[in-house]
Amino acid sequence: MEIINLIGPDAIVPGMKANSKKQVLQDLAEHAAGLYGLDERDVFETILQREKLGSTGVGNGIAIPHGKLDALPHITGVFARLVRPVDFDALDDQPVDLVFLLLAPENSGADHLKALSKVARLLRNPEIVSQIRASRDAGSIFAAMTAGASQNAA
Repeated sequence: MEIINLIGPDAIVPGMKANSKKQVLQDLAEHAAGLYGLDERDVFETILQREKLGSTGVGNGIAIPHGKLDALPHITGVFARLVRPVDFDALDDQPVDLVFLLLAPENSGADHLKALSKVARLLRNPEIVSQIRASRDAGSIFAAMTAGASQNAA
């Protein structure tokens, strides 16, 4: 499972304006619903329920909210670079400015965990994260992610 199979340039929001964790999740749900033909409320409720189990803010300004949906044919994602970091109740108590929403079909089993691991590995690479933070458009962010994914695989 490669990053390029999870996300495309159209699924990248390079300058999301949000003032809270809830607003970030709502905006990501709206974007995912529009891109993948999903019900926005279902997406939002799914990721909100997962957040209630524990924050998906993994540290270093990064969050990876995720959830499973019946209506989804394959694992997919939406990425946002926030204009201003928001409190995400992250493990390191630092605000979050990079958010990768990962959505998987209900029956995806271990593939969901593999995709989650792939995203986490990618966003642990300081060079890639620095490139993403310096990028101002979706194409540049996508290029940094996909080039970085091939570096990580090597």
